[in-house]
Amino acid sequence: MKDISDIINLQRYPINDLEGFATECHEKLKEHGSVVLPDFIGPHALKGIKEEAEEKKHLAFFSDKTHTPYLSPSDPDYPIDHPRNRQVVSTKGCITDDQVGENSALRILYDSKKFRQFLCTVLGESALFPYEDPLSSINVHYHKTGQELGWHFDNSSFAITLMIQSAESGGQVEYVKQLRNSEIGDMNFDGVGKVLDGITKPVQLAQTEGALVLFRGRDTIHRVTPNTGNRDRILVVLAYNTEPGISLSEEARLTFYGREM
Repeated sequence: MKDISDIINLQRYPINDLEGFATECHEKLKEHGSVVLPDFIGPHALKGIKEEAEEKKHLAFFSDKTHTPYLSPSDPDYPIDHPRNRQVVSTKGCITDDQVGENSALRILYDSKKFRQFLCTVLGESALFPYEDPLSSINVHYHKTGQELGWHFDNSSFAITLMIQSAESGGQVEYVKQLRNSEIGDMNFDGVGKVLDGITKPVQLAQTEGALVLFRGRDTIHRVTPNTGNRDRILVVLAYNTEPGISLSEEARLTFYGREM
């Protein structure tokens, strides 16, 4: 596998058409906060990515942690049961960029200039760059039975993921769109509390195996429900920065990957 034509379903998704197809995706992302492209990865490439993920699962670092929906330390100015400080659970396994093979379809896709140009157009960015550290650019996430991601807002302005293997049951992405306005500092504690208490009903994001998902999660609260089946849920995160030379902090690498390098 040497080219993205061996990986992407280009007949269905003409990513080279920046003024047409990519611009349409950009408008959808602006309107809905997400773009889902089913069967973006062709069946042969998807099979290879699944096999690699299974072969390397023993290398995964599994973490089990609690955090606030805002992914920041508790604030002593608020009670412990306040939405600002409420604790949710996130559990997953992860293999890192340096554990992904040089000839992997994931590596070819991530490094592709054509794919990156497509992403720039959809995201409205002038350029995208890999992480400077050797761990953070490509991550493969595993959710075993009972594992989940708790309600949270992302710190980054966009997320790019590939669904590799769905759970037999559970493992659904749920979200409530534009629940806060981080630009003006409106954290909407009341709205977050209603989500945590199950009063506000979320929308489910449809993700089938082979789908590419672009998601604006900074102001949209979201979670992955517990995997209630016997099959691992496998998701790939393709992480880029809008500036060169950026590394994930050492503390974050220890938290997410169990090591700094």
